Amino acid sequence: MKKTCDTIKSYGLLTATVVAILFVPAVSFANALGDPAARGSGTASGEGLGAVEKEVKAGEITVGSASQVVVKFKNESGKDVQIGQVNLYPSSTVNAEVSLNECSSKEALPSGAECAVVVAVKGLKVGNWRVEMLLRHSGRARIVTASMTGTVESGDNETDTLLSDVEAIPNELDFGTMDSSRPLVKSVIFRNVTSQPVAIKKIGIEASAQSGYSISSDCGDLEVGQACIATVTWAPITKGQSDGVLIVQHDGPTKVASVNLKGSYDPEDVTKANIFPEAVPGVGLLVSSQEELDFGSITNEASMTLSLVNVGDSALQLRDISLASSDTGLSIAQTGCLNGGVLEPVEACPLTLTWSPVRAGELIEDIRINHDGARGVLVIPVRGDAKSVVNRDTKAVVVSDIGTPAVSVKPADKRQALEGFIITSHSPKKAIINGPGGSRVISDDQNIVLGGVEWKVDIVENGIEFLSGNDRVRLLFDRSLSSSSRTTSTTSTSTTTSSTSAATAATTGTSN
Repeated sequence: MKKTCDTIKSYGLLTATVVAILFVPAVSFANALGDPAARGSGTASGEGLGAVEKEVKAGEITVGSASQVVVKFKNESGKDVQIGQVNLYPSSTVNAEVSLNECSSKEALPSGAECAVVVAVKGLKVGNWRVEMLLRHSGRARIVTASMTGTVESGDNETDTLLSDVEAIPNELDFGTMDSSRPLVKSVIFRNVTSQPVAIKKIGIEASAQSGYSISSDCGDLEVGQACIATVTWAPITKGQSDGVLIVQHDGPTKVASVNLKGSYDPEDVTKANIFPEAVPGVGLLVSSQEELDFGSITNEASMTLSLVNVGDSALQLRDISLASSDTGLSIAQTGCLNGGVLEPVEACPLTLTWSPVRAGELIEDIRINHDGARGVLVIPVRGDAKSVVNRDTKAVVVSDIGTPAVSVKPADKRQALEGFIITSHSPKKAIINGPGGSRVISDDQNIVLGGVEWKVDIVENGIEFLSGNDRVRLLFDRSLSSSSRTTSTTSTSTTTSSTSAATAATTGTSN
């Protein structure tokens, strides 16, 4: 009986031993086989490199702003791991770039150590965003992935806005409402807001031809943070709203940037021009002391003087001072304001006008002053009413220097001395002329005084030539009206205004 009990005990012990052996964990066998991975940390997965967080929640970022997201990795193997290239795959609502990489170094990452990759995420458009990171390594799995998620929120004034890699300041050009014809110019600054150089390929404006937009720019390659400027000129052609888009093409991730252009052209109603223009910076401005010269009602010769003043901020040259016509008896004094004269700012000169009526009646004339200042021309009306003709033969006579002593008298203007005279009768040796003071008979080779000038008469085939010094004036005779002229040769000067003769001057020397 005792022997039987000992046998049963031995059998039970053997059974327990076998059961115990059967339930030994597999890791014990692995250790026994000397698996090198098992000799490391008891929690090691043997994959090599793993993400500490498979999905990093970065929260909210606003359009145009950037957020730095840190993704950590750990060597979960029992040996050193060499880490290689890092690739990012962002959604369309953000732009992502690696700003710091502590994992990809020349030295391998020891077993159990951690490293970090910092990613700059910039919001481009409102909405959810996600960035997938792919990292290559020398561990058994060869690659490891991690993701970053969040949302892009709008700013204070932004709604559904796409932000380009080239920032435009301002993002809209509003020229407002223009009522003048002077073009408006505004500028736009383009700045590289990425961490990589960006090359500007083309800048242009898409708008109708009547909108009047044009652009000038020298933007090229932009380094990180660098900016350039473009100027937009608006010179509308037609009335109304003018809209357009300034488009910038570049080699950044978004490829394009745009700026909206708008303005409204509402010109003022056209009115007659004032006699004096408005001031223009950097240009002379010519004005006169009087807007009109009015001689009033006169019976003899009269003179009036006005001042020409340069009220601009630059010098001004008088190019030409003349009358609209030459047969009214008006003359401009050859002193004071002269052709070619220069007026400095706030400088003035006198302009004297003398009127010796060659016929009775109303005077309607203008003085034309051409200059290089604002507008370029100044026209001053001249008005008056002659009650009678002025006989200029009673004025001072220009005499030659021949004689002892030489006579010095007030000179007369030879260019207008014979205004108002016509030939009423003509023959080879004698002729009759009619003009201020009545009619008179003149003979060939005779010395006479007309218009305040001493002349020598030379009767030619088609008229009469009057010589004074080096000056020669010819009155032409219209033979087709000779009979009519002879019958009216004794009428008053108010009826001798028909163009039966004309005076032409051929100057061979200096006048007066």
